[in-house]
Amino acid sequence: MHIGAHVPAAGGPAKSVERGAEAGATSIQLFNQSPRMWRGRDYTADEVAAFHEADKHHKMGPVLIHAVYLLNCASEDKELRDKSLASLKLALRDGDALKAHAVVLHPGSAKAGEVGPAIKRAGKVIKEALAETDRCPLHLENTAGAGGTLGRSFEELAALLEASGGDGRLGVCLDSCHLLASGFEIRTADALSSVIDDCVALVGTGRIGSLHLNDSQAPLGSNRDRHADVAEGELGADGCAVFLSEPRFDGLPCVMETPGPDKRGPTPEQVQLAKDLRRRGLAKRRRAAARAA
Repeated sequence: MHIGAHVPAAGGPAKSVERGAEAGATSIQLFNQSPRMWRGRDYTADEVAAFHEADKHHKMGPVLIHAVYLLNCASEDKELRDKSLASLKLALRDGDALKAHAVVLHPGSAKAGEVGPAIKRAGKVIKEALAETDRCPLHLENTAGAGGTLGRSFEELAALLEASGGDGRLGVCLDSCHLLASGFEIRTADALSSVIDDCVALVGTGRIGSLHLNDSQAPLGSNRDRHADVAEGELGADGCAVFLSEPRFDGLPCVMETPGPDKRGPTPEQVQLAKDLRRRGLAKRRRAAARAA
């Protein structure tokens, strides 16, 4: 597992690599454009070259680009869908340029409308974005289930994948906070294993491609997307250790989007804590396996 953090993108993607390295991360996630503005731009050749030089120097692991939160591929407003399509294509092109592991996308929201038609609208936008870009994978993130957000269940994620054409570039990003908030009990090894069994059965083998490690301020089934620092929320240290040590997550990028003590994101100490919790979870699983043998 490549444990890392969402890092600021100010100054260009090479700076993001440097910030990740300073935090001890072996994977990073960044926004490819301002999360508060529609207007974006392709990375320049110099920015791309500087990124790859920094990536080579620091030996950074998988890089995720998070599409900005303004996107709503499921909107009934055609102008908003068109803006979402343009922004998603930009993120995928930037992913190609950086050779990113994937772009992570919140699929959209039905708002107060019907979920079925919203999934079809989102699928059409996603399918078009993939058709008009080259290689970068796209991971649809599960949601906490607030309002009309799509992806609160594995059935919805599976429907979104199908509506998007089932392209081989499509995958899923599982967020620990969102799983708990949307009603999935994941705080023990057996409970998480059962949840992942259900996920794979519905979305398909090999579709889980990236992870977000976030503790939750809100309780199980609350449908509230409120991230807490690792080991300081409803998951707690034990629940985070379970998530980090799930065998089917081995080799995946797992980035934290936690607030941090100063509200500036994960600190080096929190990255190290996540690594320690993974070791703790793995050791507990080995002891359990030895007792069962």
